[in-house]
Amino acid sequence: MPSLKDLRNRIDSVKSTRKITSAMKMVAASKLRRAQDQAEAGKPYAERMGGILSSLAGRVTFENGAPKLLAGTGKEDTYLIVAITADRGLCGGFNGSITRQTRNEVARLHGEGKTVKLLMVGRKSADALRRELGDAYIESLEGIQGTSVAFGDAASIGDTVRTGFEAGEFDVCTVIFNKFKSAISQEVTLKKLIPAEVDETAAADDSGVSYEY
Repeated sequence: MPSLKDLRNRIDSVKSTRKITSAMKMVAASKLRRAQDQAEAGKPYAERMGGILSSLAGRVTFENGAPKLLAGTGKEDTYLIVAITADRGLCGGFNGSITRQTRNEVARLHGEGKTVKLLMVGRKSADALRRELGDAYIESLEGIQGTSVAFGDAASIGDTVRTGFEAGEFDVCTVIFNKFKSAISQEVTLKKLIPAEVDETAAADDSGVSYEY
């Protein structure tokens, strides 16, 4: 049976641990608020830009000489899937949901006789799918996420996609990511980048607007 001194030492140890975990909780809460503010601040811009591109895409076709990034090549033989997950775990189903969706989407496209290539952003899905789909990887990127993500990080991914498309390596590009809803809720989303996805509602809202693209 522990002595009174042992019990006191154990109590002091637990109190010290509680102070440390309390400080860690405060730091984590601060980082979470900052990340949430950044996500919410960029949302209106992203939605409006998506609406503009959708409106443009709804008015053009590849036959009339529209930019291929906007209207596509007219073919759908080869698909590039950009799967975006985190580099670290311990975040519930955040990474697992993307991994499952990517696996299902690849299986669906293969069932339709399509060729699929993968650009993996983030370590978790890249590691989880490497054994079964590693041959389809064109690149696996890590270490570009966190609280200090800059435009250059996104630009490097965009350059990889654009260079591959211009070289004729794929016809369609789709991004799979978690759409932010709240700190504990995200929605797995598939968004077609090339050709630009047409949203009928957004196109109708911009029906009377003239753009130069």
